[in-house]
Amino acid sequence: MIDIKFLESEIRDQYLANDDNRPWIIGFSGGKDSTMLLQLVWSALSKIEMAKAYQRAIYVVCNNTLVENPKIINFTERTLNRIESAALKQSLPISVVRTTPKLEDTFWLNLIGKGYPTPSSIFRWCTDRLKISPTTKFILDKINDSGEVIILLGTRSDESSNRAKSMKQREIFGKRLRKHVLPNAYVYAPLKDVVTDEVWQYLLQNPPLWGGTNRELVTLYRNATGGDCPLVIDTTTPSCGNSRFGCWVCTVVQKDKSMQALIDNGEEWMLPLLELRNYLAETQTNHEKYRQKERRNGTITEGVHGPYFPSVRAKILEDLLKAQKEIREEDPNMVLISQQELIAIQIIWYRDGIFYPRVSDIYNKVYNINSLDMDKQDNQRQKEDALLHQVCHRNPDDVQLINNLLDLHKSKILLKNRNGLKGDLEKELDFFLKKKKIETVASQYS
Repeated sequence: MIDIKFLESEIRDQYLANDDNRPWIIGFSGGKDSTMLLQLVWSALSKIEMAKAYQRAIYVVCNNTLVENPKIINFTERTLNRIESAALKQSLPISVVRTTPKLEDTFWLNLIGKGYPTPSSIFRWCTDRLKISPTTKFILDKINDSGEVIILLGTRSDESSNRAKSMKQREIFGKRLRKHVLPNAYVYAPLKDVVTDEVWQYLLQNPPLWGGTNRELVTLYRNATGGDCPLVIDTTTPSCGNSRFGCWVCTVVQKDKSMQALIDNGEEWMLPLLELRNYLAETQTNHEKYRQKERRNGTITEGVHGPYFPSVRAKILEDLLKAQKEIREEDPNMVLISQQELIAIQIIWYRDGIFYPRVSDIYNKVYNINSLDMDKQDNQRQKEDALLHQVCHRNPDDVQLINNLLDLHKSKILLKNRNGLKGDLEKELDFFLKKKKIETVASQYS
């Protein structure tokens, strides 16, 4: 039987350890385990004598992949707001940190923009970009500031045999802390011996000290017949499938049971999301129908398919915007894809030689308005093209080369990531020169 007083005593003892000012980073997903963990830490802190100053900062880190289940992210955001407000009022050393992927790493920029295939168990490109990298960056920044950090996770041995094995491998015998895959980082898992029934019992009997109750959390689990998606900071963390709350676009599993269950329990507004998710899963088969043979760099490898056809990318974008339009009838503030992502996708399409349809055409078709105006950019581009054709009239092939280099440079500026720009420009020039050489040799034998 779980001993709450003992757990709180251990947490308090660890927090007050002599000569230890390493900040605590609490991985918070809003689910049952991370909620219990934060409640225990909060309760332990509230019992520290006022004469003893809080000696270390605590960061509650929540990662938003930007494609989270809208029902779950709305609930989590409300919880985070209450945590921020209560921590300030109670003068606790707790700060809330929200991490999100960089623009160039977002799901839609890679899938619609670059034509990446939907993630699968074989090619799970999303986990690192959407989850691991944003949180790892924050942790590394804190390590850089403080030398070392302690990461508190709600992971439990009871969750799975693989999780238990992973926790055991990194455990330091006789100590509460275990090594983390990141250098100068340690993991503290106070709940490692707690079983699932004890988690629910605790949450039902102990309302959070930041206000409110856990009733909404219990209802969410009941309606989705699943669990939460844990904070992912290494590749040993399993996928959020098997009825876990996670990204609504997840195709790593065959069916999204949690979203289907929410719809069956009255959340019919999520139906467009499920339909789009199912279409994305459909594209994982019949590659000839959905994907190019050529890769984005122009090469062809036997048995390896390239990105989605432009028409498929355009269809996904149109269906996504239709879904966004429909669910905004439920919540006017709902955003499935940002304006910045739309602009970045258009730049990538230009770079890939996809000039029609344009992103603005698809957007304005769905909304039946001209709210997304890219005509100014297009008119400027037409003027630039006319001038380039005039200057390069003796070498017309140079027009495409210059346009490619300009698009590459513009995309790097928009994505705020100029790393590797010189190398990318040199690769583009090298590819162009090789292509010209091949065409010259071929013309001699034609």
